[in-house]
Amino acid sequence: MPRFSILLFVLSALALVATVVSVLAGFWIGLAWLLLAGITSNIGWVQWRRSRAGA
Repeated sequence: MPRFSILLFVLSALALVATVVSVLAGFWIGLAWLLLAGITSNIGWVQWRRSRAGA
């Protein structure tokens, strides 16, 4: 698994944590964190698949 994919999955997990904390605190900006988590996880899957197809 390439480093970039791992970094994106870690970033996605951190964005999910930020979403939960933000929503529980009553801030609507948590929805933006949720979108960031979705985007980073999708890019991570694409990079992971590309690395496996190239190997």
